[in-house]
Amino acid sequence: MRTLLRALLRHAVPILFAALCITGIWVAKITPSFLLGEMLIRVGRNSVLVLSLLIPVLAGLGLNFGIVIGAMAGQVAAILVVHWRVGGIGGFGLAWLLATPIAVGFGVLTGMLFNRAKGREMVTGLIAGFFANGIYQLLFLFALGSLIPFHNPAMVLPQGYGLRNTVDLTPIQYAVDDLVAVHLPVEGHPLRLPLASYVVVGAFCLFTLFFLRTRLGQQLRAMGQDAHVAAIAGIPVERNRIIATVISTLFAAWGQLLFLQNIGTLNTYNSHEQVGMFAIAALLVSGATVSRATVGQALLGTVLFHTLFVVSPLAGKALAGDAQIGEYFRVFVAYAVITVALVLHAWQSARAAREARVVSVAPPTRSVKAE
Repeated sequence: MRTLLRALLRHAVPILFAALCITGIWVAKITPSFLLGEMLIRVGRNSVLVLSLLIPVLAGLGLNFGIVIGAMAGQVAAILVVHWRVGGIGGFGLAWLLATPIAVGFGVLTGMLFNRAKGREMVTGLIAGFFANGIYQLLFLFALGSLIPFHNPAMVLPQGYGLRNTVDLTPIQYAVDDLVAVHLPVEGHPLRLPLASYVVVGAFCLFTLFFLRTRLGQQLRAMGQDAHVAAIAGIPVERNRIIATVISTLFAAWGQLLFLQNIGTLNTYNSHEQVGMFAIAALLVSGATVSRATVGQALLGTVLFHTLFVVSPLAGKALAGDAQIGEYFRVFVAYAVITVALVLHAWQSARAAREARVVSVAPPTRSVKAE
């Protein structure tokens, strides 16, 4: 009985989310075919963004709120590809290639910043994202077309400079999804399975599992357990922290491109803003923590969180006659999960520090010799 209770407490968050999803499905009377169709699309386009958080967590960097910077790198590449009118899978591949050096450069700078703010990486990543967003908006709202030559009437604002609020990504829309797509004839709601997107997600999962078994991956695990001991053992901690940040930023750039090719429209100034929050919330609802996360938890969290995304507006409309109620609840849950996780992490860190101090100041025990 005690073992069962411990298991329930350990998995309380995913169980609660599953209960919320089931209740919402029952209230809104959502059909299984509709829900499955929505989830097949959402899991395929969002999983890579959640997977981009794993390596920094295991390396002891915590939740990388800075993945929004990687998402910006992906969007810059998407804008260039559309401007050059390169479409299809070739255009998408070119976008990945263009995003790679941009994301690597951003990742190196972010990793160097994290090395200057050890122990405060999460809030540093959050503020760095805000700072990068300011530069991004200045670049595309003013510099593009005025300081940077960019003449495309379909993309530039009427005054001749600044990018429009929305960019049509039709040239690369469904470039991966339709590469290998399976259509399942389900009565009432035909299902579309973007098989190629799932192959990409599977490749990222396999790479992450393989990487964590390499020598560098084992070093990152050791750093996550105790960075001080890892440094004493000869592990180059600061270099490895930068590598972990670069991988995370690069995954976020590629994941954002996978997301955008499914959406087909880029909201120039807002598409990236909630990337970090929603990816982190999706990871945490699976039971992952600031210091421990697995590939399975990333996938489970994506399924649970985006099931709630689909269900909550419909449940809100069924209960209160207004779908916006469900939207408010969804945003509240996302921020609440992150807040609880950070509070628990702070509490556990403070408790561990107190226990370490008690051990260090405890008087040594003396052995009494029998005379």
